[in-house]
Amino acid sequence: MPSSRRIPALVAAAASAAAALTALTPTVAQAHGAVFNPVSRIAACYAEGPETPKSQVCKDLVADSGTQPLYDWNEVNIANADGNSRTLIPDGKLCSANRDKYRALDWARTDWPATAVKSGTFGFKIRVTAPHSGTMTMYITKAGFDPTQPLKWSDLDATPVAVYTTTRTSTDGYYAFDGSLPARTGRHIVYMVWQRNDSPEAFYSCSDVTFGAAAATTAQAPTEAKIAAGATLSTVSHAGHGGDEQPPALSADTAEAPDSPLPLALAGAGALAAFGAGSVLLARRRGNQS
Repeated sequence: MPSSRRIPALVAAAASAAAALTALTPTVAQAHGAVFNPVSRIAACYAEGPETPKSQVCKDLVADSGTQPLYDWNEVNIANADGNSRTLIPDGKLCSANRDKYRALDWARTDWPATAVKSGTFGFKIRVTAPHSGTMTMYITKAGFDPTQPLKWSDLDATPVAVYTTTRTSTDGYYAFDGSLPARTGRHIVYMVWQRNDSPEAFYSCSDVTFGAAAATTAQAPTEAKIAAGATLSTVSHAGHGGDEQPPALSADTAEAPDSPLPLALAGAGALAAFGAGSVLLARRRGNQS
């Protein structure tokens, strides 16, 4: 029978073990994606091929930052944005979300592959490797925007061209919704902010568009075969806010539960530790009553 002095120590040790095991359980973060219409900068370069980019700007991106940003095309995010995107992202860093990994996306160049558009109704398509609930807000640059200058918050029209409530499911891996593009001429940028409402995490995207004339290089979205081919080289995790745990899921029906039984095992171990502490106390009380 343990002494009365040992009981508190046993209980504290068991509680600490339970807390530690619980802390090791990964947090599920399952919202990742990129704009495929109009095609975002990172999606366009990934479609060309990280190892064999075709356009000069995509070649320069790989020369500057390597191929990993392209394999991680669905991860331009801030883990703890919590609705504070304008505070956290400085002018000139909107396309990269102020992440050095994606710094090349901020280049103010007029040779980014672009999508030809016109004013009026536009069908947006966002490829999501893991749908989640939140709000997707699409902005466009103001009339007179100078694409040779870094994108600033003040360059964006205050009125979004679309606002879409995202859900925990998607159709064939896409969110698709209509917006309305205003009258513009020349080259502009469509900017997306996707803020989750079940997490502080937010995602961002820059898509180059041209009004009135086709771009020198037309942006192409990655095919499903291209996405699948590069999945094993991605470091994007759906069990956290990035890392090396697993490649992106490709199913539109991405499960909320983690693929690995580890979280459940750790949680179970924590529960057993707590149960053990309770059992020790109960045994001691019964001994005192005998």
